[in-house]
Amino acid sequence: MIGVTPAGFFGMEVGRSYDVAVPICSEPVIKGEYTRLDMRHGWWLALTGRLKPGWTLARASAQVRTISRSVFEPTVPPIYNPDGVKHYLDYKLGAFPGGTGLSSLREDYEKPLWLLLSIAGLVLLIACANLANLMLARASAREREIAVRLAIGASRLRLIRQLLAESLLLAFLGAVVGALLAAVLSQSLVSFLSTEGSQLFLDLQPDWRVLGFTAGLAVLTTVLFGLVPALRATRTAPGAVLKAGGRAMTASRERFGLRRMLVVSQVALSLVLLVGALLFVRSLRNLVTLNAGFQQDGIVVTQVDFARLNMPKERRLLFKRELIERIQGIPGVQGAADSSIIPISGNGWNQNILIDRKAKGLSWFSRITPGYFKTLGTPFLAGRDFDDHDSLNAPKAAIVNETFASKILGGGSPLGKTFHLEMGPGEPDPAYQVVGLVNDTKYGQLKEDARSIAFFPAAQEANPDSGAQILVRSNTPLVSLISAVKRVILEANPDVDLDFKVFKTQINESLLQERLMATLSGFFGFLAALLATIGLYGVMSYMVAQRQNEIGVRMALGANGRDVLRMVLREAGLLLAIGLAVGTALAVAAGRAATSMLYGLKPHDPITMALAIASLAAVALVASYVPALRAARLEPMVALRDE
Repeated sequence: MIGVTPAGFFGMEVGRSYDVAVPICSEPVIKGEYTRLDMRHGWWLALTGRLKPGWTLARASAQVRTISRSVFEPTVPPIYNPDGVKHYLDYKLGAFPGGTGLSSLREDYEKPLWLLLSIAGLVLLIACANLANLMLARASAREREIAVRLAIGASRLRLIRQLLAESLLLAFLGAVVGALLAAVLSQSLVSFLSTEGSQLFLDLQPDWRVLGFTAGLAVLTTVLFGLVPALRATRTAPGAVLKAGGRAMTASRERFGLRRMLVVSQVALSLVLLVGALLFVRSLRNLVTLNAGFQQDGIVVTQVDFARLNMPKERRLLFKRELIERIQGIPGVQGAADSSIIPISGNGWNQNILIDRKAKGLSWFSRITPGYFKTLGTPFLAGRDFDDHDSLNAPKAAIVNETFASKILGGGSPLGKTFHLEMGPGEPDPAYQVVGLVNDTKYGQLKEDARSIAFFPAAQEANPDSGAQILVRSNTPLVSLISAVKRVILEANPDVDLDFKVFKTQINESLLQERLMATLSGFFGFLAALLATIGLYGVMSYMVAQRQNEIGVRMALGANGRDVLRMVLREAGLLLAIGLAVGTALAVAAGRAATSMLYGLKPHDPITMALAIASLAAVALVASYVPALRAARLEPMVALRDE
């Protein structure tokens, strides 16, 4: 050990932390024959530097851009074809700010988090509109008190200051509770994004910027949504209020205008959030229930690393075959096979395909052992599986999927057709004959369109590596299966390194972004709908209370409870209809921002729109029915007692 970093230093890659740092030159010692240090076509390093005194970022960027070609020319990967070389030499270096570190996490989650921030902002607006309605109702109930204070000499400014102070107290208490919840829930969000194989680390301790933003937001909401009720409350003439004999003056339609507008805005914004929530939830459901072309349940991925055995290359294939045979002998195992690329793992291998020396497009590949398709439950459509005859010295064979057969081979039966892999200058382009056709399967992620995929026999790999990824399918409990697989492999050789992962878990982890959006947007959508419903209930209850005398007169003149019920529900229905109409237009416009994050749905999906509108309308009408029923049961004598 030659040094110790400060306790708070976690490296330059945001989201990652480490305990020990080693020199890059030690990478060949760790990776052995698989070192990437001298691999010209391997992109895995990030260069960080400090500007010299007097240099600006723009000057440094211009300098490295100028020397780009002289840096790339001596390092052209030998396997690149002429087009690849030209593309490589066209790259330009640049200098970028490094104060916030490097982060693929930032790039992956930037758009979803901005969208979630917008959703949270809309919820804040709905909550503030609700608070403004509450303050308006409270100010209306205190009209007589305010009128008396104005009549005996209190200034309007002093009363506004008092009402704003009350609003500020509510905002301050809400901000404090919100900051405490944020400190707890933000760490839960990081845990949500972490997986067993990729633990994220982010320092989320509150600082002055967080507290300043929270305080500023509290003040801003107070001014925006507390000032208007204060101004309206102090604008009424004292004489008019006192002349009314104690009755509130806010029963007129003109005085209800602002409160109606606030309710309409709440309903509209709530519909936008509810539509968004349903879109993300239904999109996630589409992915979870998607037929990926292979079975997902009951499969374990066994990672085997036997590099420590220093086994010669000619022995490696035989050792892997022995392991697979031992695993296949475990009771309950229905299939086992090795694969260089595990579906939906984030890894991949692609190259251009040549037919008659003409480029036909890009394809993706994997090397597999016999029984791979049986293990994953992928059906054969024609031809055969690989077998012992597909050895290193036999003609190179391939199994292709439907998309490969149609896009690369031109359709029809692919069996017997031949294609070449495009290699680098000076290297022969190997030829492969198609011996089988399988159903389309997902390769990199569930959201992708069907890719052209070709599978090669692992036994025809001239340079097999010292590792294996063995897929094991069984009808026994996975815990018992993992224990049995571990036992038989260690019996074969106790010096190998093992790691296990449930295939279904790996696929679920690939949907973290979709689960994040579905979970949080669903929560915010529910919260928004609840706030809008409470707001509508509050307005209708207040309207009934303020129009109590009018309702009593109507009933005294012959109106029955059903007429009063219809009158109140008609008022609520009108507000709801306007809010839903505005919200539908806003939802269609806002949905475009989420297009790239949806699967199998359009932002203006009619079923989603109908579900959101029906749900919000049903809940809102139920909330309006309670004050309407209360009005319908009002006794005329009780209502007219104050007249």
